[in-house]
Amino acid sequence: MPVSPVKTQDAQLPVESLRALDWLNFFLAALLMAFGPFLASSLSDRGWAASNIGFVLTVSGLAGLLTQVPAGELIDMAKSKRTLVATGTAAVTLALLIFGLRTDFPSIFAAAVIQGTTGSILGPAVVAISLGLVGNDALAERLGRNQRFASIGGLMAAGFMGVVGYLTSLRDIFLVTAALAFPVLLALARIRTSDIHFARSCGAPDDHPTQTQRVSRTGLFRDRRLLTFAACLFLFQVANASMLPLIGERLVHAEGRWSSLVVSALIVGPQIIVAVLAPWVGRTANSWGRRPLLLIGLAVVPIRSTFFALTTDPALLVLIQLMDGLTGAVLGVMTALVIADLTKGTGRFNLAQGLVGTVSGVGAALSTSMSGLVVERLGHMAGFLSVTMVSVIAIAILWVFLPETRPLKPPSTRTRSSMTDNQLA
Repeated sequence: MPVSPVKTQDAQLPVESLRALDWLNFFLAALLMAFGPFLASSLSDRGWAASNIGFVLTVSGLAGLLTQVPAGELIDMAKSKRTLVATGTAAVTLALLIFGLRTDFPSIFAAAVIQGTTGSILGPAVVAISLGLVGNDALAERLGRNQRFASIGGLMAAGFMGVVGYLTSLRDIFLVTAALAFPVLLALARIRTSDIHFARSCGAPDDHPTQTQRVSRTGLFRDRRLLTFAACLFLFQVANASMLPLIGERLVHAEGRWSSLVVSALIVGPQIIVAVLAPWVGRTANSWGRRPLLLIGLAVVPIRSTFFALTTDPALLVLIQLMDGLTGAVLGVMTALVIADLTKGTGRFNLAQGLVGTVSGVGAALSTSMSGLVVERLGHMAGFLSVTMVSVIAIAILWVFLPETRPLKPPSTRTRSSMTDNQLA
């Protein structure tokens, strides 16, 4: 028996499309899990130098940051967000096949560019679909639910990929993962286009479902709160993005074929924490506010990096990495939520996502190269301690310069979102 949409004060939440959105987040996260630490481990296993691995990861990040703002503009204007996600899924699948089948530098370089460019569209487009389905009032808890399903998907994929890498080879991970494109597209097809409110999906008032007026780009880019938030995420990425790749490179040389299992454990543990905490973060953001949660999430980063500098024991590394689950839960929900707070009524939500994504993407791209150079010249301990210093600066900027972004009169989303979750369960 089909479930009726849940009535809210001003809208009906499309339950069937929201269920499909759950599975879209699940399978999309699983599809994307092969990149990052598994890619670094695979290239290291093929004999690539640490500096070349850092260069390829940097190229991927640079490709993403150069397309973030245009992608945000495109998502704001596109009538069909589903088409953008489908196209991005096909591109990611192509990159996975190249990583699995080719070993030459030009092919790996091209695949890295494809993967980085696609990342500019997939994540922001899924958030735009979420906003279009539920609106600003229910967005906090919806983002928490998105993060939970994405974490579970990433968790299961990481464990499976670790087994594949151990039983066969690290290269086979990419070929097996490419098959996940099919359930991604199936889940996407079950989200009805008519359920995605166009104006809401780009942060505009709800007065028209198919078209909207937007504020000027200049006005958006002059918002000091938005720029401060972007600066904090930049420093966060400089500190955080290189940690797992650095650990993956150390493990390949120290643990050999066991490295894929250890890397899987480093990913699986935090994903469990994220899956548990993300819905709580979404609910708490409406009561505590955004700023306290952001401070807590960022404070974990220097603690992790300091401990990583002091040990090479695989068991301790896995234990320390569990703390990353708290940061992942907070940033996974808060990034889009803070941007939605700051851009509500502007019609530029996705462009703002592109701006913030570009700035944080610069940090992620620089992180792997900078840490790689530090490690090659001064050793792994110096690399992790430099990460600690950068993350402390990010916390200080957030504490001093970013005010609370939660609306003065918090929307009464707890009851409505809880009703929706019960219907979706």
